[in-house]
Amino acid sequence: MTASYISVVKLAIFISASSLVCCLPQSGKHDLTLQDDPPDQRYPQHVHLSLGVAETEMVVTWTTFQETPGAAEYSLPMSPQKMTVPSTVTIFIDGGDEHRKYYIHRAHMTHLKPSQVYSYRVGDENGGWSPLFSFRATPSGPNWSPVVAVYGDLGNRNGRSIGRLQTEAQYGTINAVFHIGDFAYDMQEDNGRVGDDFMAQIESIAGYVPYMTAVGNHENPYNFSNYRNRFSMPGGDGEGLFYSFDYGPAHIVIFSSEFYFFLNQGLELIAKQKLWLMKDFEAANKNRAERPWLIVQSHRPMYCSNNDDDDCSHFEGILRFALEDTLYEAGVDMYISAHEHSYERAWPIYDRKICNGSYDHPYTDPSAPVHIITGSAGMQSGHDAFEPEVPFWSAYRTQNYGYSRLHITNATHMLVEWVDDEQDGKVTDSLWL
Repeated sequence: MTASYISVVKLAIFISASSLVCCLPQSGKHDLTLQDDPPDQRYPQHVHLSLGVAETEMVVTWTTFQETPGAAEYSLPMSPQKMTVPSTVTIFIDGGDEHRKYYIHRAHMTHLKPSQVYSYRVGDENGGWSPLFSFRATPSGPNWSPVVAVYGDLGNRNGRSIGRLQTEAQYGTINAVFHIGDFAYDMQEDNGRVGDDFMAQIESIAGYVPYMTAVGNHENPYNFSNYRNRFSMPGGDGEGLFYSFDYGPAHIVIFSSEFYFFLNQGLELIAKQKLWLMKDFEAANKNRAERPWLIVQSHRPMYCSNNDDDDCSHFEGILRFALEDTLYEAGVDMYISAHEHSYERAWPIYDRKICNGSYDHPYTDPSAPVHIITGSAGMQSGHDAFEPEVPFWSAYRTQNYGYSRLHITNATHMLVEWVDDEQDGKVTDSLWL
């Protein structure tokens, strides 16, 4: 019996002892006006970018509602030479009563010149072409300074951060977006039309910068099928549930916290992901000289001080029991999550013990990960309140709407900023690591 199998059995016993009840989200009515199906079902919609496996690649994904070949056409500015790559098409049938059929197109724009700006469009002569978008190709190697918008829990109603994120993406002040779970609220609602509306809303962000995602609890219905089909992430399990990539001087790791809470998906997913995480951490640590920062993201926090009785507020939470030791032993620098509709920054912490670098400089060379919750980009259910008493490990917290901006500055410095949407985008919290 292997050690990983024993750990999964122990975890299953712990979850059962916690009397966890996993309920699937129920369908409900929304009072927003959803986008109508287009007159020509072959017209490209929901255009969004993601990083490819190679640095010289960018993946563009879009949807049509009728079969059509599809292609991505891209070029450097003012260049007469246009490159065209055909899309691969997969059929996705939504799990709702109408069983709506989606044709998901993916095209890999390859052989990109590092740091160069490209213009592109998608579609074909049959259904028409999308508007013209642009993106900057990923710079080569570790010696550049990514700036990334990071958030979770963004709905297509009350999406407070969308306008500012559109500006950041189109003006080039951010290189990418990391959306850490919970989309649209919820993508499967109204037979997928709520998801359609959300994908249309973020097109003005995700059409210009890679939109990297993690799965959240609101994506669970129909076996995460809306999430797995609508997005295209590199490597890992091949479905965007867990994967990793290098980005500047950092190695970024994304995993699914939901495997531990929706056990109907099977315990084998927990074991498979844990083995993958350990191998990925091992490889990342061998490459620490080139990519010194190790940043992990998943939807659910391990520590929080909200008063909604979520797992992270428990003294011995399920996710902490399952993975805190693994992250600590791997030397993870930062764990970023969402789920709570608030922002909270912790002191460096492990096993409920503060591990500051020093009294005067707590975030300089700490001996444990820094935990950040950034889950209030805006959704219809509003804020999550805090417990009145601030716990000893919590350094800063706010219920205001906003998102985080992560600057991976160089091999020795990293800056996290909180962009407060209720104070006109003012940075009201920051830390240097």
